[in-house]
Amino acid sequence: MRIAVTGSIATDHLLTYPGRFSEQLIADRLAEVSLSFLADELEIRRGGVAANIAFGLGRLGLAPALVGAAGRDFADYRQVLEENGVDTAPVHISSSRHTARFVCTTDADHNQIATFYAGAMAEAREIDLAPIARQRGGLDLVVVAPNDPDAMVRHTQECRTLGIDFAADPSQQLARLDGEQARQLVDGARWLFTNQYESALLRERTGASEEELLGRVGAWVTTLGAQGVVISRAGKPPLRVPAVGTADEVEPTGVGDAFRAGFLAGVAWQWPLERAAQLGCAMATVVLESVGTQEYKLSAADLLTRLEQAYGPQAARDIEPRLREAGL
Repeated sequence: MRIAVTGSIATDHLLTYPGRFSEQLIADRLAEVSLSFLADELEIRRGGVAANIAFGLGRLGLAPALVGAAGRDFADYRQVLEENGVDTAPVHISSSRHTARFVCTTDADHNQIATFYAGAMAEAREIDLAPIARQRGGLDLVVVAPNDPDAMVRHTQECRTLGIDFAADPSQQLARLDGEQARQLVDGARWLFTNQYESALLRERTGASEEELLGRVGAWVTTLGAQGVVISRAGKPPLRVPAVGTADEVEPTGVGDAFRAGFLAGVAWQWPLERAAQLGCAMATVVLESVGTQEYKLSAADLLTRLEQAYGPQAARDIEPRLREAGL
């Protein structure tokens, strides 16, 4: 399957606050918050939702095309992505802006407060998908991940015009989208990805019920953190897949992106949705045990052990051949 992943390319600045945000918030003063959190640790890592998803797909041997905008400081990042199987040729390089920055502080309960600087990402709206598709003999799926809002709407419209299946992953950008933009991003999507909070926000933004939204998409994949994932489709009972457990939670940034990579790899390999979600959950847990969104180590032996423990030996047997083919 020929997959293009559109969206943000960024550098992550990940800070760790040893206390709890909730202990510093005063209920009747939320309209005038002025807080500073003294962080114990700082990690600077490669990130951006599209780059994270593409990285995971590349590690699994899918050779995805990364479509986004970056700054002139992208050269080293490009090399790492290409070494891990990502086609970076479609990346637009800004002549005047830095690559986007994601600054995120995580507290002791894994709550997060983050700020995102768009930088070069603002130029993603200038990217045209048609020549990218032609150069690759067509595209089978375009992931529309968080990005410049105008770029997200443009890419979705282009997919409809070109007849390309797309996955809608509005994620953090839901806060920036109005109702019409949110509806445009969802309508006709083969896959819709949200977490539990975003699913409620999407209903609020669009003014549509869950049933109405399910009538507009092929399937709605909602990640539930430690409770796993639920896949909903119109006229069918929800499919629930539990998470792969861990006793070594380190940092949650990028967990959802890793799930999407594993899930979409399973979709590309035409697996049943349960198997695709199981691989996604296993990859999500690997990232949860790592600092940084692309610094995790993947090995077939480790993934298969996790899969067998969580879902039984048959799941591991079904998934093993593809992991071996990917050279893990």
